[in-house]
Amino acid sequence: MGIALVATDLDGTLLRADGTVSARTREAIARAEEAGIVVVMVSGRPIRWMHGVAEATGHHGVAICSNGALRYDLATEQVLAHDPIVPDVGALVVAALRSALPGVLFAVEQVDRFGREPGWQLQGVSRGAIELVAAAEELVARPSSKILARLDDVDPDELVALAQHALGELATATHSSSWGLVEISAAGVSKATGLERYAAELGIDAAEVVAVGDMPNDLPMLAWAGRAVAVANAHPRVLAAADELTASNDDDGVALLLEAVLAARQ
Repeated sequence: MGIALVATDLDGTLLRADGTVSARTREAIARAEEAGIVVVMVSGRPIRWMHGVAEATGHHGVAICSNGALRYDLATEQVLAHDPIVPDVGALVVAALRSALPGVLFAVEQVDRFGREPGWQLQGVSRGAIELVAAAEELVARPSSKILARLDDVDPDELVALAQHALGELATATHSSSWGLVEISAAGVSKATGLERYAAELGIDAAEVVAVGDMPNDLPMLAWAGRAVAVANAHPRVLAAADELTASNDDDGVALLLEAVLAARQ
């Protein structure tokens, strides 16, 4: 089958290191969509971090945010679908990780709010949010797109493994950072599930999808897609899982991929 949909991660993949979208990438996205190819941004970002990306790419299309938990219309900036961690499960997640990871701190991403425990240093993550500072047990009393857990001095791959072991089938743990931060979604929710559901609604099969990413939270999406691509700057596990490589995010790797897809069509 030909390619009907291109799914791309944002940070470290489509976006350059300074957070911008290059002119070449904007043009490649526009040309792909003119040719009838659906381009979907599939990100760990919360929706409050999507406004600048929407502006940079023309306020059209759909993004899958919070590692698959949210589907977001970039034109209207409205939530189209949400698979949150419900409060009862959120409380169990907090209890399990407090027991397994002494010293862990929590924050939550919700549709309209970012919340954090008092000891959580912001590092810019609260931009654009209504913020609540409270104990984790209070933070998870509302449905959460993601629960964030951090231990700054622990290797992120090791931390995710410890967290997932503690959580079992209660929730899904992953990461997309170079420091000790775990991103926790509802059980079974991932970039793959969010993308698969949207593609099915469009009548697009996995064999018609190419996905590109750089970090472990992209692995389920890459495994589901018919064609898996890693940018050159990707995490070693992503490089190993990919069918092929493209250039780094700073060298317009996604634009090169889109241009190749278009050339194959012609």
